[in-house]
Amino acid sequence: ENRTTNNHQNCMFQRSSAAAFQVRPTAKTYLRAMNRVASSASASSLSAEASNGESYDYDLVVIGGGSGGVRASRIAAGHGAKVALLESKLKHGVSPYFAAIGGTCVNVGCVPKKLMVFASRYPGEIGEMAGYGWEGATPGEFNWDTFMAAKNEEITRLNNVYSNVILKNAGVEIIEATGSLDGPNAVNMHITETGETKKVTAKKILIGVGGWPFKPSIPGIEHAITSNEIFYLKEQPKSMVVVGGGFIALEFATIMDGLGTDVKLMYRGDLFLRGFDQDMREHLKEEMTNNSNIDLQFNTDPKEIIKNDDGSLTVVTSNGDSVTVDAVMYATGRKGKIEGLNLESAGVENSGSFIPVNEYSETNVPSVYAVGDITNRIALTPVALMEGHCMADTVFGGMDRPSDHEYVAATVFTTPEIGTVGYTEEQAAEKFGDLDVYKSRFRPMKHSFPKSEMYTLFKIIVDAASDRVVGVHIATDGAGEMMQGIGIAVKMGATKKDFDNTIGIHPTSAEELVTMRTPSYYYRGGKKVDSLEEVKEAVAA
Repeated sequence: ENRTTNNHQNCMFQRSSAAAFQVRPTAKTYLRAMNRVASSASASSLSAEASNGESYDYDLVVIGGGSGGVRASRIAAGHGAKVALLESKLKHGVSPYFAAIGGTCVNVGCVPKKLMVFASRYPGEIGEMAGYGWEGATPGEFNWDTFMAAKNEEITRLNNVYSNVILKNAGVEIIEATGSLDGPNAVNMHITETGETKKVTAKKILIGVGGWPFKPSIPGIEHAITSNEIFYLKEQPKSMVVVGGGFIALEFATIMDGLGTDVKLMYRGDLFLRGFDQDMREHLKEEMTNNSNIDLQFNTDPKEIIKNDDGSLTVVTSNGDSVTVDAVMYATGRKGKIEGLNLESAGVENSGSFIPVNEYSETNVPSVYAVGDITNRIALTPVALMEGHCMADTVFGGMDRPSDHEYVAATVFTTPEIGTVGYTEEQAAEKFGDLDVYKSRFRPMKHSFPKSEMYTLFKIIVDAASDRVVGVHIATDGAGEMMQGIGIAVKMGATKKDFDNTIGIHPTSAEELVTMRTPSYYYRGGKKVDSLEEVKEAVAA
């Protein structure tokens, strides 16, 4: 799906502990795996007929047409399964659905967000032009209406690609409806256009309904928008408060600042991006402080939002301060979109708003599976794609493919971007004990020449016992593009020696990854030391 939709980047609507993408599921026994393969090997030849002779309308019914559901549908159909996919809307639009075919990522997530990221960076590029000899260049004025019209046209194109190319060519039946369980092998389809309900049966059911923005219960919260509504605002707010400390809050604060909105970022904690590497968090704070107009307000928690007669909003914080702005956006986490699924009818267990699954995306009910954000594993588009693909291969393709969540690369699309794969320094010290840590902070050529005070930070974390690179974290322009290649190497188990033996591309910032030769410091026994001489002295003492 990603190739067809122009390689849309990671859907970064995931939970805040994004840097710890290396938790591996418990392995199945050989016997269980072989039984699973044997039971699924003939799925494509059954044509919606159970092994006991009972007939079903479909081999697979998928509830939710997001990344995981679309991928699972296409792969299952390719294995010969009869598949129906239910999605509430086939075209994007506003409340109550927002997301349509393609899911959060395509409609109100990573794709339109990345377009806004691109738009927001042009003023910074133009601001450095004088340093390169271009005189008189100015950013001009951003036209919100023009951008939004073009954005809507692009999302409509992608909706059509998903419906009329990806799924249609695969032989998947697309039904514009929401779905709810009616026992372990039946789904009630609530048809969007007519409002009627139809019941269908299926040998297997896959739930891929995704997540939904969470807003806390404070007075006036109904006046706040989320990462859904911001893509459909009629006017660009001249001023706004963004509440939250995760990547969604930071990305939109950066975007709106770049587009010319006066932004205040309020976060209840001491430092944003909890769960990411500490150095990256501190570096981003420094860059945002020095190179943006965002007002960073830590240890600040709104307690009330008051709508004024002129339509403006006054945010009152827990410490008694107040500020009046045009819009308030909450980005304080996401919950599973579990409402209305009627899980209890099939006995499917849930954990809060999420559905627990095993490494094969199977719920506690053998006929019901779940993938993507609803499972509360790693809420990234490529991860949902992987989960859906593995599920379809296992259940309908006669393969044994558990989902693999170890060493998943990701990027925060702030300015600068933060790319990450593997363990943070804090996690690696706890897990491996002995580490060699390499760090390099510098002003890249692009920014040093026009004398901009913008800095890059590269960090490599190495398990000293094996020499394996167990974490790489970078903060720089284009970190997402850079990290994709690094992610391959780390996933394959590259050692620091492999990095050292790689010839750099000059002149680039990325060559720093293969030229760092001396550790900045070490960990031994889980404790940080500046030099190995300290360790020798401690042992001698």
